[in-house]
Amino acid sequence: MPVVDEDAVVGLVSVRVGAATFGVPVLKVQDVIAAVRIDLVPRAPVEVAGSLNLRGRIVTAIDMTRRLCMPPRSPDQPHMSVIVEHGGELYALQVDDVGDVLWLPASSREPTPITLSPEWRQLCDGLHRLDGELMLVLSIPDVLALSPPLSAAA
Repeated sequence: MPVVDEDAVVGLVSVRVGAATFGVPVLKVQDVIAAVRIDLVPRAPVEVAGSLNLRGRIVTAIDMTRRLCMPPRSPDQPHMSVIVEHGGELYALQVDDVGDVLWLPASSREPTPITLSPEWRQLCDGLHRLDGELMLVLSIPDVLALSPPLSAAA
């Protein structure tokens, strides 16, 4: 683990997906929006909920319940989208709820536990202990590294 300046802080937007709390690096976050109309994208990976129009820009919506291998949320269950930027593109991470921006000491970040499921471990970049719960830090590049859809059998 790299040496961390004890005075350094890291900003994380806290989000909930199912019963789990995750942190999205604040420097990656462009916006937070309520649920909007999503257009389906044919033959997209299963994690891609579709695309949306955000102030004239096309944004790929990622269903975080699917990305995290969780049971899907019901269609009538409200959700929010955290808009993140990666590689010059915008993505909407669909989550159940968005909490506060937390400014935490960088030195309090712990490695991702090896006991975490492999699906989650590959998407996380450590954790922070909060009052009574753990907040897993999402690695945005890894979250957005989607597998291509399976080709139709010939």
